[in-house]
Amino acid sequence: MIPAAFEYERPSSLAEALKMLSEGGDDARPIAGGHSLLPLMRLRLARPSLLVDIGGLADLRYVRDEGDHIAIGALCTHHELASAQELTGGCRLIAQVARQIGDPQVRHRGTIGGSIAHADPASDLPAAVLALDGAVVARGAGGSRTIPAADFFLGPLMSALEPGEILTEVRVAKRVGCGSTYEKFQRRAQDWAIVAVAAVIESSGGTISNAAIGLTNMAGTPIRASGVEEALAGAASEEAIAEAAGRVSEVGTPLPDQNASSEYRLHLAEVLIRRAVANAMS
Repeated sequence: MIPAAFEYERPSSLAEALKMLSEGGDDARPIAGGHSLLPLMRLRLARPSLLVDIGGLADLRYVRDEGDHIAIGALCTHHELASAQELTGGCRLIAQVARQIGDPQVRHRGTIGGSIAHADPASDLPAAVLALDGAVVARGAGGSRTIPAADFFLGPLMSALEPGEILTEVRVAKRVGCGSTYEKFQRRAQDWAIVAVAAVIESSGGTISNAAIGLTNMAGTPIRASGVEEALAGAASEEAIAEAAGRVSEVGTPLPDQNASSEYRLHLAEVLIRRAVANAMS
């Protein structure tokens, strides 16, 4: 389908972009890579009156070590994240996820800011940022604010961003000494995940001391499997890890769709959690 009519502006600075969005009203939307918003526009599920193209704002493209956390500019592409030297330790989960997104064309155009702001529960990066206890920085006409990832995702395609705000940065705490992995199950390489698991594991001598488990496409938002995390603490055997993974049923009943029933999703999540924990510890 053809998108509904819209105006288009390409600002030269973030301040100019924020001004355009403010003047454009609630129906104005920022756009960068376009891999999240444009498909909705083609289906006319989104009808912005104004697109503000921020893709050329080089100031929002960086990966920086800020001491206690890694700061990622919203316009970093998935391809850039996949090879970022600053993403080490537990933070390398972001790079691991980025390598599994779409195909090379998507990875070279899609951005972390667009992926997070889109708030699709089937998207890969939101669950990873959630597992890393991350946060996002939003800038608007009234200034900037930092929103914990746990408070950012409100529902399918719904986030805490206010009209006129731009997600400018993603922050993830440095997790020294942790292993991580992202286990994803989909029908074809470029498809959305039917279920995926982001795991960050701290262990010593084969015993888990701390675990963070983020789930993709198991609810209306990315979620943490808190019961699984609790049960993994102190686990030191395959049997204990398998028992902990079984507590994924505590997250509730995922909605069925054309790809999987609720029961199949829960089974997949349990299998992928076991696999993710084992790989993160190896």
